[in-house]
Amino acid sequence: MAPSKDSSSVLNFALIGCGRISEKHLTALTSGKLPAKLIAVADIDESKAKAKGEKYGVPHYRDYHEMLDAHPEVDVISVLTPSGYHVDHVVDLARYGKNILVEKPMALRVEHCDAMIEACRKNGCRLFVVKQNRFNPAVVAARKALEDSRFGKMVMATVCVRWRRDQAYYDQAAWRGTWALDGGVLSQQATHHLDLMQWFMGPVETVQCQAATRLMNIEAEDTAAAILKFKSGALGIFEATVATRPKDMCGTMSLLGEGGSVVVGGIAVNEIAHWEFEKKRPEDADMRKTHSQQVASVYGNGHEPYIATVIDAIRNNRPGLVEGAEGKKSIEILTALYESAALGGAPVVPGQPITHARIGLRQ
Repeated sequence: MAPSKDSSSVLNFALIGCGRISEKHLTALTSGKLPAKLIAVADIDESKAKAKGEKYGVPHYRDYHEMLDAHPEVDVISVLTPSGYHVDHVVDLARYGKNILVEKPMALRVEHCDAMIEACRKNGCRLFVVKQNRFNPAVVAARKALEDSRFGKMVMATVCVRWRRDQAYYDQAAWRGTWALDGGVLSQQATHHLDLMQWFMGPVETVQCQAATRLMNIEAEDTAAAILKFKSGALGIFEATVATRPKDMCGTMSLLGEGGSVVVGGIAVNEIAHWEFEKKRPEDADMRKTHSQQVASVYGNGHEPYIATVIDAIRNNRPGLVEGAEGKKSIEILTALYESAALGGAPVVPGQPITHARIGLRQ
């Protein structure tokens, strides 16, 4: 069973997967701002584990079983391995009874999400899914406006992800851009924006998607465009590409309702670009100034506040903002988008069996 912790205790973290995103987690865990302690790191590529272990002054391992056997004091296991391996690793790790935090996307197929959720349920541990953009100040402000019913009846949401990835990025690791372990722009770079869209707009009735591989030499798509119809009757437009040149352009979301409109902009949904409601409030005039945030990269600054909420949920036995069932929602939409693209843009209902899309299928 997951260890019981009181509301003042420090949680011990072990990290599995020392790739590109690990630095965000390691920096947050060792910043001194969280009631957390980094215990050890592991990666099948021992050179990567060694580099991170030495940088952060903790033991490193090639085998995560060896790491966990050596450190029974671990409370939370952070799984930052390639997306297609999340199901294998989480199901395997659940038997330790530790709480598990898994990077986005939670998995590449809905049935993999179900297996992860069930394994954690059986072993009495909690499964948290990283969705750090929910904690951007601009997103938090827009969400509060939604919860305060300021938008009224929702009309439309649009997402625009125009980022740059070059071939060197994909060539750094053989799994990148593959159907089996990674997918393309929809499953990786734009998965956070897909989560935000459904978080604001609610359940999706149907999706229609077209995808293309325009500039990258990869199996999956580097560019996609989709139309979503929400069960509320509202519509969504979703466009995403990593073929923007010469540099990152934007990562934005627009929310249009009968009571007002908001655009969360910047390169990482990090700025209030537009904020206007029919019924004014005093704070509206300063929203751009008070809730916009400068970021160094498209990853944003949300990992530390996200991990803080995970720690709070564990220490105080509270629901997490994004646990397994919530993380699964965006995967249902993601796989429906891929199914629609495989069918040439035909309408697909999220949650129905996927038979044509190749995402997450390993030979």
